[in-house]
Amino acid sequence: MRPSPAAPNSLAMHQSFDEHADPSFGPKHLPLIRKAMAAQGLDGLIVPHEDEHQNEYLPAANDRLAWATGFTGSAGAAVILKDKAAIFVDGRYALQVKDQVDPGLFEVRDLVEGGVPAWLETAAARGQVIGFDPKLHSPEALERLRSAAAKAGAELKPVADNPLDAAWGAERPGQPKAPVVPHPLKYSGEDSASKRARVGEGLADLGAEAAVITSPASIAWLFNIRGGDVIRSPLPLGQAVLNADGTARLFLDPDKVTPDLPAWLGNQVSLDRPEALDGALKTLKGKRVAIDPAASSAWYLDALDGAGAVVVRAPDPCALPKACKNEVEIEGARRAHQRDGVALTRFLHWLATDAQESLPDEMEIVAKLEGLREATGALKDLSFDTIAGSGSNGAIVHYRPTRAKIRKTEPGSLLLVDSGAQYLDGTTDVTRTVAIGEPSAEMRQRYTLVLKGHLALGRVRFPAGTTGAALDVLARAPLWSAGLDYDHGTGHGVGSYLGVHEGPQRIAKVDNRVALRPGMIVSNEPGYYKTGQYGIRIENLQYVTGPDEIEGGERPMLGFEFLTLAPYDRRLINEILLTDEEREQINAYHARVLAEIGPDLDEEPGAWLQAACEPI
Repeated sequence: MRPSPAAPNSLAMHQSFDEHADPSFGPKHLPLIRKAMAAQGLDGLIVPHEDEHQNEYLPAANDRLAWATGFTGSAGAAVILKDKAAIFVDGRYALQVKDQVDPGLFEVRDLVEGGVPAWLETAAARGQVIGFDPKLHSPEALERLRSAAAKAGAELKPVADNPLDAAWGAERPGQPKAPVVPHPLKYSGEDSASKRARVGEGLADLGAEAAVITSPASIAWLFNIRGGDVIRSPLPLGQAVLNADGTARLFLDPDKVTPDLPAWLGNQVSLDRPEALDGALKTLKGKRVAIDPAASSAWYLDALDGAGAVVVRAPDPCALPKACKNEVEIEGARRAHQRDGVALTRFLHWLATDAQESLPDEMEIVAKLEGLREATGALKDLSFDTIAGSGSNGAIVHYRPTRAKIRKTEPGSLLLVDSGAQYLDGTTDVTRTVAIGEPSAEMRQRYTLVLKGHLALGRVRFPAGTTGAALDVLARAPLWSAGLDYDHGTGHGVGSYLGVHEGPQRIAKVDNRVALRPGMIVSNEPGYYKTGQYGIRIENLQYVTGPDEIEGGERPMLGFEFLTLAPYDRRLINEILLTDEEREQINAYHARVLAEIGPDLDEEPGAWLQAACEPI
């Protein structure tokens, strides 16, 4: 793929550190880190996954956790002491971490249950000084870490120069400098001036005179710009100060500023170098300044406090309006999913025909699907690294094919493929589980239970004010009735040609106070995983509709509409377990898939889709 003049192609512009990390990193790099720690008088160092921008996906230069340990997951942390070390991951990465990290060097601990604070309480020794980089930690996380260190009698010390960066030295990649380009109104649906005025009014209602915006996704949305600094997400790394009157200062590396960008931003937005940020924060003395302590590092709050600003801790003012897509963005999402659905259906046809005989390995499967998406001529990047898990690898929730773990498909097994794409008009994320050969009765039963939960979450109607936590049980109930469950969330928000994981909404067991609102896009992805044997996940993206009246009802109700267009594997559906309502729902969905995808398919995949979408 080549970069387009309209928007950068992040896949072509830089590499993820994922491609280079391996289990030997710990043995090679741990001594270098400890030497750099000692040079600063430190007995330990906390290494979070997050970077200076609190990104989920990191440019290679900022993937410190991977360089230190070899672990390449999108969430985690490590603590390195003089004589011991530990790495912390959540349930998604319990198997991956064992393959990537040397257990003789790093004790593996749960990131969620107790996490780093609980380990520090017992592992840190009285009098030890443990360093942390304030640009990499949120204030809330630091409070918990400080409390844990104090219980152990240890001290947490901020470092101006990260000893890990010193250890990395000249081998560390340079910071990305992908061009920052306009994101046209035909995709965004609202100009930046309108967005800035709208968000500025919200700041004024909050009693704030300005806000410091540190999230690259919020910056991309607010100024209608896109970049390529982060793999799998078209993000420009930078910061901004937004005033309540809608004027703003945007801090970007000048090497990333394209010729047409200043005019696109307009006279109310001044462009500054990143080095000017510290001075800009000092000019906020005496002003009430909003900042999100969950999305911004402690460094920003310390800098504002030091400048004499009155810090107003509040959620990122762009997060909620960004999550509520306008009509143009929803229509763009529909186009993106229709285009993506054609590529995905060609892929599913290949899996159901040629692949049943050739039995390709996981890398060949990934390459085939990416090639079909590239053939659309509109692909800018993947939205995340494709998960193609054959057999037992499918039971690893966030598995990604690597040469060390690669498996071929086998008759009588399941193949789980979770993938997505970035297009100028939308971001996709879809999972389908397909049978290779003849599936077992157990596979069909458990696939159908997952499907029943998926369908229930797709058809629910609910009143305004309902959160995703209140709906999560719908996707799990069929599994629960059989004594089964899954250990990940059911749904996450998705951006509009932005990150595939977007807040503040989500659908999960854990409490979330953000109610679902019209225009929000969320995933619907229940699953089931039998360790060592197979995995099942079914995922569609859907957006919140309404509020609409229900005949005979008393309150208007919100609902969902599927965006994803791809058939389910009928060979895995046990029809006996379906209700009449579920049959009608599957048939209606398949009829829609056939109507919207069928006309764009060649004869053979078109005939296959016709059969795949026959009424149950």
